[in-house]
Amino acid sequence: MDGAGADTPSLGDLMPWSAAPLRLGRPWIMAPSPAALTARWDRLVRSEGAERDALFGPTRSRTQHSAVTALPGRATGTGRFVRESGPCPPPVRMGHGPFDEQWLIPDHRLIDAARPELWRVADAHQVFAVEQGYVPSGAGPALLVGAVLPDGHSPAGRPGRIRPLYRRPGGVEPNVAPGLTALLARRYGHEVTADALLAWAVATALPSPAGCVVPLTADAGVWSAGVELGRRMTGVQLRGARGGEKPRLPGGRRPYVRAAVPDRPEALGYDAEDAALLLGTGRVSPVSPAARDFTVGGVRILELWFEQRTAEAGPAWQREWTSELLELITVLTLLAEARPDQDALRARVDEGPLIGRRALREAGILPAPVAARRPASVLDHHEEGPEGQFALV
Repeated sequence: MDGAGADTPSLGDLMPWSAAPLRLGRPWIMAPSPAALTARWDRLVRSEGAERDALFGPTRSRTQHSAVTALPGRATGTGRFVRESGPCPPPVRMGHGPFDEQWLIPDHRLIDAARPELWRVADAHQVFAVEQGYVPSGAGPALLVGAVLPDGHSPAGRPGRIRPLYRRPGGVEPNVAPGLTALLARRYGHEVTADALLAWAVATALPSPAGCVVPLTADAGVWSAGVELGRRMTGVQLRGARGGEKPRLPGGRRPYVRAAVPDRPEALGYDAEDAALLLGTGRVSPVSPAARDFTVGGVRILELWFEQRTAEAGPAWQREWTSELLELITVLTLLAEARPDQDALRARVDEGPLIGRRALREAGILPAPVAARRPASVLDHHEEGPEGQFALV
């Protein structure tokens, strides 16, 4: 289901502060394997002259002579990279597009547009909502959530925005339009929290060319049902982070490795009769057709995930990738099974009374104040500037 009426609030109306996707500028600084990143770094810093410049990959935003600040929370160098000869900074886990996590060298000298305001609030309390790229008639969710900092990459369509649940470190100051949760609490007769609002959005968000739209019900019963469904879907996507449990399928439906994945599987296939995913001679089952065909923006997630790990000659298949694959299959299966509940919820929302943008304007919620649409200042946060100088942010 695409779009909604003109009076339907956008996700930006509800969660005003957002950032554009990261722009890495040089793809070699992200990989599915941290060992690959360390090897690339070592080769770069050992090289000289034109070879070093070619390996670095200069852009208009970054060259080896660029002077930049450190990434918030990261103790990486701020001297000009042309003088760098030390070891690779420890790679960090990063969300890369829908349902994928890879590794990134967290060095600001290597990233064209790192969005420091997001790094500043990426901690053990944060949850990131990521709008997916809009593809007309493209199947799949419009909004995904994750616990690690996402790059906002979209496999198809124009990338959407990244919206943190909290504006400050420590889970402080929810990223919610001022006055909105109080208004909803009066309508529903009970407290409405920021995480409940995000859960509602996860369950009900619809794609549109201008970004996600989120219909708001005026029915307290429908709201409660939507929040319950959204929390279940959010818990699956967070994969045990933020105090939740790892997603699991019941025995008999849980995927297992039936034949070991070879060192370099050449292709990904599917045996519909045995509900088995084929990775070369490797075999994983059971894998439901719904998981195998799960798409975001019209792109099959399992195929995209596999291509990210096998498209280029590199390290052999890693054992941890097999574990990640089993978890991904579980996540996709559970989310696919939630779709009938989503469809039923959306029907109830469409049939009942709504709280539209006009009502939010009349209540003084919209437009959100300019300050709510900008990053919060972190006045006690010192960050290293270029060449070792410090700045107060």
